[in-house]
Amino acid sequence: MHRIIGLTLVLFLSLHAMASAWQLEATDTTGYVAPALGNGQIGVVMSADGLRPAAMFTATAFRDGRPGQVSTLQKAIIPISIDLTADGGAMCPIADWRQTLDMRHAEVSTSYITPSMDVTCTMRALRSMPHALMAEVSITARRDLKLTLTNRPRIPSSLTDTALTPVTVWAEGGPIRMLRAEGHYNGGASTMVSVATISLDGNWRNSVADTLHATLRKGETSSFSVIGVTCTDTDFADAWTEAERQVIYALRQGTGALTDRHRTLWEQLWQSDIEIDGDPQLQTHVRSALYNLYSSIREGSRRSIAPMGLTSDKYFGHIFWDADTWILPVMAVLNPRFARSMVDYRTDHLPQARRRAMAYGYRGAMFPWESDHHGEESTPTFALTGPLEHHITADVAIGAWLYYCSTGDNDWLRREGYPLLRECADFWTSHVERNSDGSYSINNVVGADEYAIGVDDNAFTNGAARRALQYASQAAAIVGEKPDTLWAYIAPRIRIHRLPDGKTVKEHASYSGEMTKQADAELLAYPLGIITRPDEIESTIGYYAGKIDSIGGPAMSHAAMAVNYARMGFGDKAARLVSRAYRPNLRGAFLSIAETPGNNETYFMTGAGGLLQAIVFGYAGIDITENGITQTASSLPHGIKSVTVRTPHGIFTRTNR
Repeated sequence: MHRIIGLTLVLFLSLHAMASAWQLEATDTTGYVAPALGNGQIGVVMSADGLRPAAMFTATAFRDGRPGQVSTLQKAIIPISIDLTADGGAMCPIADWRQTLDMRHAEVSTSYITPSMDVTCTMRALRSMPHALMAEVSITARRDLKLTLTNRPRIPSSLTDTALTPVTVWAEGGPIRMLRAEGHYNGGASTMVSVATISLDGNWRNSVADTLHATLRKGETSSFSVIGVTCTDTDFADAWTEAERQVIYALRQGTGALTDRHRTLWEQLWQSDIEIDGDPQLQTHVRSALYNLYSSIREGSRRSIAPMGLTSDKYFGHIFWDADTWILPVMAVLNPRFARSMVDYRTDHLPQARRRAMAYGYRGAMFPWESDHHGEESTPTFALTGPLEHHITADVAIGAWLYYCSTGDNDWLRREGYPLLRECADFWTSHVERNSDGSYSINNVVGADEYAIGVDDNAFTNGAARRALQYASQAAAIVGEKPDTLWAYIAPRIRIHRLPDGKTVKEHASYSGEMTKQADAELLAYPLGIITRPDEIESTIGYYAGKIDSIGGPAMSHAAMAVNYARMGFGDKAARLVSRAYRPNLRGAFLSIAETPGNNETYFMTGAGGLLQAIVFGYAGIDITENGITQTASSLPHGIKSVTVRTPHGIFTRTNR
């Protein structure tokens, strides 16, 4: 007997991909980087055989910190892992392998042929049922076949006290056979439960809950679907019966109705989209970036987006400045409901930030550099970013302000936004140190350039703190509160150092030309808008562009610089920086963005946010101001006829004249 278990596809010689504006396709596994599926609650990374995910995460499953280990995103039980067995003939070689990611409908379809059969499997992380994964499989016999199908959930080794239990529910209409997988984490205090069942056509017969048999004649086609649900007791007090209940519901709905609802919800998401006329390749790359961000969050979830979304436990699933600075502004324009969820995550954890400020001797709120599911600081202790990278508190405030500006929601600002902005401003008034000349410094910090440890007057930290203080004052006026007079007094007096030419921003007080990890001083132009003169912007960008680590630096720096050039009317300069911002980081046929040019850590949602900012705020010239979503002057590169950004706020188009 020959089994198809995690196909090893070694017959192909070179990676080949076909892309359209909505579909990405691979016909070879050389250099294979798997596509991802997600619905904001669960995220899966597919495998080449298409019959199972290689990895799965659920947004609400975290292992708490313990000695020697910070809190981390817990790998989830994978409810769908299909094996096919055929007797009487060889299953190999595999030919005509093809895998397609349909971004419009968030589906991965994999097909191939063997001497025995043609196989197609389509996988979805259902948008309509956020805890559910569904696979539809079609088999066409190339000869008379006796087939065995097994679906055996995969339980990660990090779970304890695991069990696989056949379950029969005697629902109306007859028995429903399911297989339940369960395990525990957090020392047994937390439970994860997965339940799966197989829905089949008339060819198949049951033997046990996870195994079916069928006899097919040559040319005959048979289909089945597998529904799997993974729940935790974070979401449901009784995760066991809830998982069963959702599987039964899915069976009653049927695969057709579930697919239709899933696709309808994705079509609604794509009402907010970016259309590029004149560069089909960039169009596909931009849509891929947006697809991956949409896959990472749910409206109303009160959760944010980790650097790798729900595709990896890299960086432990923690929330960084990546969310507030690089992703939230795009969401504020394209999908304010998602931006609201990201801001909700911060307002929910304001009490923890207050306690942290007190612990470090400050007033107000001090947000953690790496925030976990409890909103607590979760940076590993070997990294000095945890105790010293304080600009995150300004980043959180700026993100909240941008959300308010994009929506004009005065009720939210009064109830939730202003209290957050006020506490962040109070943190900075207690953090700054007054100099003899009346200026203020912020000392002993790590800035956006994390290669510079414990420096004074880091440019980005100081600039972001200035903006946080100013926005708190503006918010107070809007909601009718009396602001602390220190906010407006200190903000313009926070030092921004310059190099001897008087135009170039100095990264920190003692900077002397070292390599930088990423843009820092450059960010005082866009997004902070503190330096606005074109000669200052060009001088600062020009000085640091060659100092960014081209191998180990993350993907966003050049995207931010591209925004400046597009807004100054240099579209072709902007295009070179846009290309530099993500092309060296692309991996595989499914356009996964790696964290840096020098590693293969995918999918880097922060890099996706950077690319989208270059297009939305650069090429299209969209701006978020206290007057709402506006459009400022910008320039497109030669070859691009127009960029159109479709948003709930309206349609914004920039054409090339």
